[in-house]
Amino acid sequence: MSVGELYSQRPELREAEKVWLLRERPALTGRGSRRPGGVRSAALPPAGASRLLPDALLSLSSPGSAEFPGPVVIREYPIDVQSNQLPFLRNPDILVGENDLTALSYLHEPAVLHNLKVRFLESNHIYTYCGIVLVAINPYEQLPIYGQDVIYAYSGQNMGDMDPHIFAVAEEAYKQMARDEKNQSIIVSGESGAGKTVSAKYAMRYFATVGGSASDTNIEEKVLASSPIMEAIGNAKTTRNDNSSRFGKYIQIGFDKRYHIIGANMRTYLLEKSRVVFQADGERNYHIFYQLCAAASLPEFKELALTCAEDFFYTSQGGDTRIEGIDDAEDFEKTRQAFTLLGVRESHQISIFKIIASILHLGNVEIQAERDGDSCSVSPQDAHLNDFCRLLGVEHSQMVHWLCHRKLVTTSETYVKTMSPQQVANARSALAKHIYAQLFGWIVEHVNKALHTALKQHSFIGVLDIYGFETFEVNSFEQFCINYANEKLQQQFNSHVFKLEQEEYMKEQIPWTLIDFYDNQPCIDLIEAKLGILDLLDEECKVPKGTDQNWAQKLYDRHSGSQHFQKPRMSNTAFIVVHFADKVEYLSDGFLEKNRDTVYEEQINILKASKFPLVADLFHDDKDSIPAATTSGKGSSSKINIRSARPPLKASNKEHKKTVGHQFRTSLHLLMETLNATTPHYVRCIKPNDEKLPFHFDPKRAVQQLRACGVLETIRISAAGYPSRWAYHDFFNRYRVLVKKRELANTDKKAICRSVLENLIKDPDKFQFGRTKIFFRAGQVAYLEKLRADKFRAATIMIQKTVRGWLQKVKYRRLKAATLTLQRFCRGHLARRLAERLRRTRAAVVFQKQYRMRRARLAYQRARRAAVIIQAFARGMLVRRSYRQVLMEHKATVLQKHVRGWMARRRFRRLRGAAIVIQCAFRMLKAKQELKALKIEARSAEHLKRLNVGMENKVVQLQRKIDDQNKEFRTLSEQLSAVTSTHTMEVEKLKKELARYQQGHSGDSSLRLQEEVESLRAELQRAHSERKILEDTHTKEKDELKKQVAVLEQENALLKDEKEQLNNQILCQAKDEFAQNSVKENLMKRELEEERSRYQNLVKEYSRLEQRYDNLRDEMSVIKQTPGHRRNPSNQSSLESDSNYPSISTSEVGDTEDALQQVEDIGLEKAAMDMTVFLKLQKRVRELEQERKKLQVQLEKREQQDGRKVQGEQAKNDLDLDQDADLAYNSLKRQELESENKKLKNDLNELRKAVADQATQNNSTHGSPDSYHLLLNQLKLANEELEVRKEEVLILRTQIVSADQRRLAGRSTEPNINARTSWPNSEKHVDQEDAIEAYHGVCQTNRLLEAQLQAQSREHEEEVESLKAQVEALKEELDKQQQTFCQTLLLSPEAQVEFGVQQEISRLTNENLDLKELVEKLEKNERKLKKQLKIYMKRVQDLEAAQALAQSERKRHELNRQVTVQRKEKDFQGMLEYHKEDEALLIRNLVTELKPQTLAGTVPCLPAYILYMCIRHADYVNDDLKVHSLLTSTINGIKKVLKKHNEDFEMTSFWLSNTCRLLHCLKQYSGDEGFMTQNTPKQNEHCLKNFDLTEYRQVLSDLSIQIYQQLIKIAEGVLQPMIVSAMLENESIQGLSGVKPTGYRKRSSSMVDGDNSYCLEAVIRQMTSFHTVMRDQGLDPEIILQVFKQLFYMINAVTLNNLLLRKDVCSWSTGMQLRYNISQLEEWLRGRNLHQSGAVQTMEPLIQAAQLLQLKKKTPEDAEAICSLCTSLSTQQIVKILNLYTPLNEFEERVTVAFIRTIQAQLQERNDPQQLLLDSKHMFPVLFPFNPSSLTMDSIHIPAYLNLEFLSEV
Repeated sequence: MSVGELYSQRPELREAEKVWLLRERPALTGRGSRRPGGVRSAALPPAGASRLLPDALLSLSSPGSAEFPGPVVIREYPIDVQSNQLPFLRNPDILVGENDLTALSYLHEPAVLHNLKVRFLESNHIYTYCGIVLVAINPYEQLPIYGQDVIYAYSGQNMGDMDPHIFAVAEEAYKQMARDEKNQSIIVSGESGAGKTVSAKYAMRYFATVGGSASDTNIEEKVLASSPIMEAIGNAKTTRNDNSSRFGKYIQIGFDKRYHIIGANMRTYLLEKSRVVFQADGERNYHIFYQLCAAASLPEFKELALTCAEDFFYTSQGGDTRIEGIDDAEDFEKTRQAFTLLGVRESHQISIFKIIASILHLGNVEIQAERDGDSCSVSPQDAHLNDFCRLLGVEHSQMVHWLCHRKLVTTSETYVKTMSPQQVANARSALAKHIYAQLFGWIVEHVNKALHTALKQHSFIGVLDIYGFETFEVNSFEQFCINYANEKLQQQFNSHVFKLEQEEYMKEQIPWTLIDFYDNQPCIDLIEAKLGILDLLDEECKVPKGTDQNWAQKLYDRHSGSQHFQKPRMSNTAFIVVHFADKVEYLSDGFLEKNRDTVYEEQINILKASKFPLVADLFHDDKDSIPAATTSGKGSSSKINIRSARPPLKASNKEHKKTVGHQFRTSLHLLMETLNATTPHYVRCIKPNDEKLPFHFDPKRAVQQLRACGVLETIRISAAGYPSRWAYHDFFNRYRVLVKKRELANTDKKAICRSVLENLIKDPDKFQFGRTKIFFRAGQVAYLEKLRADKFRAATIMIQKTVRGWLQKVKYRRLKAATLTLQRFCRGHLARRLAERLRRTRAAVVFQKQYRMRRARLAYQRARRAAVIIQAFARGMLVRRSYRQVLMEHKATVLQKHVRGWMARRRFRRLRGAAIVIQCAFRMLKAKQELKALKIEARSAEHLKRLNVGMENKVVQLQRKIDDQNKEFRTLSEQLSAVTSTHTMEVEKLKKELARYQQGHSGDSSLRLQEEVESLRAELQRAHSERKILEDTHTKEKDELKKQVAVLEQENALLKDEKEQLNNQILCQAKDEFAQNSVKENLMKRELEEERSRYQNLVKEYSRLEQRYDNLRDEMSVIKQTPGHRRNPSNQSSLESDSNYPSISTSEVGDTEDALQQVEDIGLEKAAMDMTVFLKLQKRVRELEQERKKLQVQLEKREQQDGRKVQGEQAKNDLDLDQDADLAYNSLKRQELESENKKLKNDLNELRKAVADQATQNNSTHGSPDSYHLLLNQLKLANEELEVRKEEVLILRTQIVSADQRRLAGRSTEPNINARTSWPNSEKHVDQEDAIEAYHGVCQTNRLLEAQLQAQSREHEEEVESLKAQVEALKEELDKQQQTFCQTLLLSPEAQVEFGVQQEISRLTNENLDLKELVEKLEKNERKLKKQLKIYMKRVQDLEAAQALAQSERKRHELNRQVTVQRKEKDFQGMLEYHKEDEALLIRNLVTELKPQTLAGTVPCLPAYILYMCIRHADYVNDDLKVHSLLTSTINGIKKVLKKHNEDFEMTSFWLSNTCRLLHCLKQYSGDEGFMTQNTPKQNEHCLKNFDLTEYRQVLSDLSIQIYQQLIKIAEGVLQPMIVSAMLENESIQGLSGVKPTGYRKRSSSMVDGDNSYCLEAVIRQMTSFHTVMRDQGLDPEIILQVFKQLFYMINAVTLNNLLLRKDVCSWSTGMQLRYNISQLEEWLRGRNLHQSGAVQTMEPLIQAAQLLQLKKKTPEDAEAICSLCTSLSTQQIVKILNLYTPLNEFEERVTVAFIRTIQAQLQERNDPQQLLLDSKHMFPVLFPFNPSSLTMDSIHIPAYLNLEFLSEV
């Protein structure tokens, strides 16, 4: 297919023969800024062109790309198809952002630049492959991609499997070194500020981490420590870089046969000495000068006489002396630490700093010009000159003289000539540069000595950090040497790239032709050949009066005809060299001076005579032969044996000093020979912009560097051949859609690929078929992608056509059905309307009938009602007449009755009134007396207190009394009003009768009537007065009662408030105590978990150190033994570990005699204590004593408070008396037991002392051991009794605490009960006796409070008195000291010293004795507390074990094998007896030589049961030595077996289950009640009787942890190679891999041929195998759950880390594969009943990552959904996945930068860790819950094939 046809098919072209329409968008120039750029037409480059990209194309972006929004600018560019002047073709969207530039279909500069820009700006990827070259763009920002987790993620991976990284290149070099056994080199180059030093540092860090030293020399730390030193003395700030390396270095890292680092060596090249004396604006001198000035205030640097850097000429020429964000003082401290780590003595460090400070002082020496101008002088009083001479140890007068004079030696005589000020300044600068250069070489030499090793080096990896191609406005000698070195490196690079391409073609058996590539040998010959530039320069330096102008003229004459040499038009002192990267114009001024590097001999002689050895050594040694010789060290000659390909250059005349150019050329030849003898790896560092802005990309600067570093040359070489390469399998999966159906029937994929390509691409030169790959020319993959896209597009159109037709048919059917439905509904509506009309007509007829009938009925009823009413009125009138008659007669009868009744009542009232008056008078008198007495009593406080008890009842009673009186008052008032009315009526009647009587009778009876009237009036007045008196007394009593009620109500309210406050306080206290208890419980749980994790890490570290110790011991034995058959001694049983296991129960209760025994054991001399340590211990003892006193005071206060509460409870409730009695009894019993405990402790101490004395006597006299054993038995019995007493004390204390808690709980509930029951009790009547009793209770409470207050005051007074006594004692001591001080002043000085020492010794002796007593007491208390803590921990463990046991009982399944129990003739007691000499045979048959397959048909964990039965017999016979020996041998045997089978999962699982079972047996039969809850009576008979093996249980627990960790390590080692292939790469769902993205050439040459892919079924089979082995061997189900939780976490971590580091797997199909694989794993967990292990929760990050790959990623709602879903992923992980997300095809859009920014903005509030990857080495802490066995010891049968016949059953 021709280029014109390909252009005509592209959618971007219209009328390809006339114009090319280019949609141009403003290109990004950084973050947020845009810059327009123009585009001009460009022809396809010729074969030999080096510049392929015009400058105008540098701002070109992808046409139509979605990531560059904005208006489309369309411009027309004329093209000519016939002349082949066409613009560059654009790669498909699916290839944009590839991690390998050679994987692009169209290889040219615009595509390369655009791909780098997309990766750098959008995805923030700084690394990109370009074939074998790693392109690293400096981000000018710290990125979290260099941690230990990233190193472990890249370790062991192939170079093409992960994202590009410096670690991938380092791993490739390390792997090739290990596989090919060939030395490697990593060549890091680039401009200043491109990041070369940092890249080299990360590469060395990788080697130090992966290939760490196997010994304790820590050589990898020394290698890394050399970096701060070399940066301090060789790096400086420039205008382009704040930490620019001003020298080149090549570091060789040596490895042994195991590929561990054993040493290193460093070579340096071309130090920029001119920077010492001159810096341009904005630049600095070397860092060490500023670091030393920053630390000048330190005391050890006072003699340097330094101030700030601004005060010195050599450090202030560049302006600002500080770098933003850099602390020179802190860096200086790191430099000193690095010197110390490398073994540089402190004296040498001070000497180095003196030399550096002297250079600064030398620059400040003032040169005074004389009047004639041809001479000058230096003042002898110059302070800086004095400091210079003092620091270097040289003679001041000679230095003053020879700074201003020089010596001229002729054949006849010697002249001393003065120098001009300019000459003196030049000589001073030359001396400063020479001193610094010599010091630099000395430091490098000593660094090499520190990194040198005596071990034999097997291979090495070299890291070359060298300057890149440089071109400035003014280029001098340094730039010439740098560009010369880059020419040599570029030649080597071109030849290596060409060689690799040739090897690839030959390996794939593809015919190839010679590729024309740029050869820069002519340019190198121009520089280094005979009579070249360097030769002419050396020749001019030998001429006595040679000048730069003469040398330039010779260059013009000699090389004017060379194509690589040009003369500038406007200059006669400059020349141009055409390098491979660009033309560079060099100014010849200064070339001769820099090449000579002249220093006056007189000044050097003065320095040689220095009194400081280091200064003299710097200038005495002959270091002028080769600069690299000073840096290579002694080890370099033995490490590298390289023979040059060309004859060596002839040595120059020894009488003449070798020039700098000659030295540099020689060292460069040595470097090239070293690189040619190794396999090189290339890292090209690119500087994205000159402003040091983070993630800002300048295309022009980038393309200049890409040309200069040879990246584009690699592209051109690749493009000249077959750059695109596909494996047959990948090609078939990608382009199977282009294969015809009949061709798919063929099973040979190679044949299918061949036929497809032959049909699709007609030109056979466009592709080649290799052995394993298909090779394509540039652009063919894009063409195939276009055909594939067209195929998909056609299929899409076909699918859309079919679906749209089906949709239209469905729509028609729906319309037809709707029409029929409408018709049916309309017809129904008409029928219903007709029926409604008929129904209404019938209803109208019914309504008329009913209406007429109702109207007739109403007329009849109206007439009937009228007749009835008339009859009713007539009959009523007649009845009322008869009623009135009867009523008149009845009223007359009633009047008679009332008159008679009134007369009787009047007489009764008169009699009753008289009785009432008498009663009222008498009662009033009694009430007044009682009121007076009550008032007197009410005024007293006792009455008030007595009334407080039943006050509520009284209030209620008084209230009722008032109500009754009010009712009585109302009745009396009513009666009085009735009597008054009747009285008035009677008076009126009597008046009327009197008038009638007067009219009827005469005056004789008038007097009598008048008297009666008067008497009646008197009675009436008396009745009125009595009534008034009663009313007054009633009102008074009522007021008094109201006042009393008010007072009582106030008191009642106060009492209620107090009661509520007390209730609230009690509730608050209860809540606070509950909250505190819950918080303490949570803290204890958390601390327990953390402590368990730390403890297990310590056990892991101990096992690692033990393994390391065994390895070292094996190495030592191998070294010591002679060659031949080596055999380890059989008695080597690692007895050193026995010291880690304490004895049985004789050391449980530790005391001061333990320390005495230790002192006796180790000797008195070794037990001597340092005075500083002793003083620290004294201080710690004081602190412990203070803490003990505080705790004791708090305890006493708590007991007092409890006592007070108990007393209060006694006063309130009779039921508490019994509880208090119990509490008192318990406290008394506790005190009694504590006293007995103290007595037992004293007896124990005496016994132990007696035992120790007896032991010493036995050792000295070899006496009889019977008494010693007798005492030992007594000691054991005393120990056991002491333990029993302690447990009783602890039980009593727990009872007391529980009783206090119950009492407090009851007290907290009492106020609530009172609050509920107080109102009903108020209805009862309170007697006076109850009130008095309550008052007495209140008084008693007050007395108790007063007693407590007095007790507190007494305590306070006692404390004050004790403090006063202490003050008096201190005063007396002070007076004594003053007296002794006055006495000592009278003595002689020697006597004063002696007397003072004696006094101090006596004082310290007394204090030590006191402190020893305190220490002993504290140790006793500490041991007691430790024992209590052990008991509590035991209870906690028992509780955890009980919970775990309850869970395991529900989950425990029946054994798969039936245990055969044979009937014994005699009763077997479950014990096995053996002789002591058979112990080794027992361990060998049962531990070391036992195979797990042997016990396949027996009881699980049979060895553990047998070992326990042996231990039980030793316990039965009370043989502690036998128990100790058997357990120790068992533990050591298990360790030996595990060490031998450290990669056998079955063996490790077998011994883990047996170790756990032995541990469970020791717990189950220990005799502790907490472990015996599930034992049968028969099992309780098998408990241990004599020994407590608690400490051995801890040792077995530690061993179980070690075995568990080894088991996890083995399982992870088996699973880890399968995970990535099974979870990410394998095609679990058929058909998804067909849309896998393109690219990713397998660059790694270390890859082994063959298919190493695994499927998910393989992982599941392996885990099933693990589960079957652990289950069949009887491992506890809880441990199995923890094992798979750990394994699933490892699967999650490895898979997620690979997902985060690989762009090819971040796609939608991978998310689907992951979700399917995870569901399969979850199904496997549920099928094995392992879903409760928490393994699924550990997979949550991977589940969310898979969901993230499948979610939509466009709108803000999608961003919110992602943020809410991905809670287990950190912000960095989410952003990383989105950046790596790769579309499957052209139909899917990429994730836009704006969407990623939205995600970052929404996740800003998260406090996620900065770690990107998960820690795959993390291990959860393991827990071994107690799991008792249901088997009894007497039911276990021992098979005969175990060869344990020497065991006899008891």
